[in-house]
Amino acid sequence: MLVQRRTEGRRLGVFATAAVAATALIASALPAHAETGVTSSTIKLGITVPMTGAAAPGYNKIPAAMTAYFNYVNANGGVNGRKVQLIVKDDAYSPAQTLSVTNDLILKDKVFAVVGTLGTANNEATTRLINSHGVPRLFVNTGYSGFADMKKYPTTFPLFPSYATEAKVMGKYIADNYAGHKVALIYQDDDFGADALKGFATAGTTFAAKIPYSALSQADPSVVGKWITSIVGAGADTVVMFGVTSATGALAGGLYKAGLIGKVQMILGSVGSDGTTLKGLLGPLAPALAGSVAASFLPSPSDATDEYVNLFKEVNTKYNAGAAFDNNVLVGMNTAMLTVEALRAAGQSPTRASLIKAISAKGSTWASAAFSPILYSAKSHVGYTGYWFGKLGLDGNAVSVDGPGKYTLYTTDSGSAPVVKTAAVRPAMPAKGLPNN
Repeated sequence: MLVQRRTEGRRLGVFATAAVAATALIASALPAHAETGVTSSTIKLGITVPMTGAAAPGYNKIPAAMTAYFNYVNANGGVNGRKVQLIVKDDAYSPAQTLSVTNDLILKDKVFAVVGTLGTANNEATTRLINSHGVPRLFVNTGYSGFADMKKYPTTFPLFPSYATEAKVMGKYIADNYAGHKVALIYQDDDFGADALKGFATAGTTFAAKIPYSALSQADPSVVGKWITSIVGAGADTVVMFGVTSATGALAGGLYKAGLIGKVQMILGSVGSDGTTLKGLLGPLAPALAGSVAASFLPSPSDATDEYVNLFKEVNTKYNAGAAFDNNVLVGMNTAMLTVEALRAAGQSPTRASLIKAISAKGSTWASAAFSPILYSAKSHVGYTGYWFGKLGLDGNAVSVDGPGKYTLYTTDSGSAPVVKTAAVRPAMPAKGLPNN
């Protein structure tokens, strides 16, 4: 019996040793960590965006554009051998809904990070949730300057120039080109619009009328009617629209019905000036947009000389069912390219902490389609800082006021720095548009 027990003990020892060896073998094939949203073969990301509702037109194209670029990267080896997956949640531009679906992304879908989440109030609504779970919030689709506050938003990385920056730049452009004109301002009445008011005040821009509107109220014809009444009452011959694309469409339609097209010059912020979306909203009235001035930080989608535009068009054709290529598709693919650069820089075994650290350390060196540098560092989460101006043509696309393929960049900050005009310069696109840092 003693011999038998000793033999059984040796067998149990052999089995235990084999089990340990098998476990070690399995572990060696997996990442050296167990980070949420990352496996040996995938990296799971999430995005919230208005896929439905009054604010959806145009912006609902962004997730498909991002997915198309990720699929292009996946077909070329992925990110350090992993395929990137993007889970899309519709928030209808409602902050309460954004909070609900973001909660699902973090707790149910267990994403590694969220990226390209759209809207100022929407991102603000999820900040406590994001911060409490330490989730990286990358390249948010809003220019609210407050998100650059690293103490309040430690895991958030703004990308677009701030709305305060944009308003200062627009103020300079108005002073240089529309001096003596009576200018009215229509703006979304929340932190989005408040940031713009701050920038215009810094620029010293005065308005014959300031017309606030509540988010999503642009769908109400009576609201648009009040805009037109205020513009006419102020005797304005120029109107600045600082709102989403559907609000720009509503304004253009209102001006047309009032017989004011050709009599009132429209100057459009970057958020609400996508030509393809506006054409879809306005239908036969779309020619009314021709001659409108628009601000942008990315190249014109119709610029056949731009290497980023040409690459993204090829990706769009192959991986996005040839969807109409416009500024929203360009924004989506540019955001996805930067996301891939960030994921690569986070290392072979990425963690949320290593991702945040990598963006802070290396983000300012990354190539992108925009014409101003990214100012990320250990002390800054500020993204782009400049805009160029173009005029919308009959095709809806903006062509630089300097001519096709030529871009004069107006750069500044969210504070008191002056607006400086410079020639646009940027890093060359990575080979085949595939980052390899």
